[in-house]
Amino acid sequence: MESNIQNPGIQNPSIQSLSIKNLSKTYANGTKALNNLSLDIKPGMFGLLGPNGAGKSSLMRTISTLQSADSGSIHFGDIDVLKDKNEVRKLIGYLPQDFDVYPNISASDLLNHFAVLKGLSNKSERKQVVDELLHLVNLDDMRNKAVASYSGGMKRRFGIAQALIGEPKLVIVDEPTAGLDPEEQVRFHNLLSEIGRNIVVILSTHIVTDVSDLCSDMAIICKGEKRLAGHPLALIDQLKGKVWKKIINSQQLPTYQKNFNLISHRLVLGSTAIHCFADSAPDSSFEPIEPNLEDVYFAAIKGLNQKQEA
Repeated sequence: MESNIQNPGIQNPSIQSLSIKNLSKTYANGTKALNNLSLDIKPGMFGLLGPNGAGKSSLMRTISTLQSADSGSIHFGDIDVLKDKNEVRKLIGYLPQDFDVYPNISASDLLNHFAVLKGLSNKSERKQVVDELLHLVNLDDMRNKAVASYSGGMKRRFGIAQALIGEPKLVIVDEPTAGLDPEEQVRFHNLLSEIGRNIVVILSTHIVTDVSDLCSDMAIICKGEKRLAGHPLALIDQLKGKVWKKIINSQQLPTYQKNFNLISHRLVLGSTAIHCFADSAPDSSFEPIEPNLEDVYFAAIKGLNQKQEA
């Protein structure tokens, strides 16, 4: 029987891009979650980076047809996502930030149940799909254990398995590694990287290393607006020659925050290391450093780097 899980190593030229234009959403309590947001997301791994409350989950819920938008449009290939919700649901896999499971049901049985809900009516076909997915997410040995008893990382891997039922062309994962230990983060990164070779995967997160490790394209959003978008290395290149470092004591921090464009600060061996955004050295006590994606992220969130595309 032909496999129902696409080979992650094969590029599929029929994969469509996702186009988001001027999308806005305001909730009943007055919170403006999305503000005229536009993004073009091509096949592969796309990182959506932003702080908590930036509008990432609102965008993911809108793309996955779980909520409507006030204005704007979303198209996945020729499909109007906001109007043709049933068509979109046939093509999408979604792992929300909070993924709950039924208690006392094994991974195999629960995945079989989800497959039924996805419309896989043939029992033997369902079994093959379930077996292949459990193997893909490395849960073969735990297939008969209740998913509720799984560790956080195992639950996230099971969540990816359910999201891949039905050969989705678009997979959305919302804050996938939050709360995972380093070993589980590595496993999850490897899994997402493998999946992202073959389909469109949107990785929504506030963890910079998730994006730097996995994504060849990204956007930074804050307060429902796009701050930057482009290839991570190109965005980093924009900051070259503009990031400066200095070690200060913690009591000096408020003064530097007031007088300089501070990107970030952190404790280093009991002292405070600050990164500053400037076209030239703020003074002779600062030293130039090579920027990284974390500098790009914090500079964009604080509005220090206003270029919108790379």
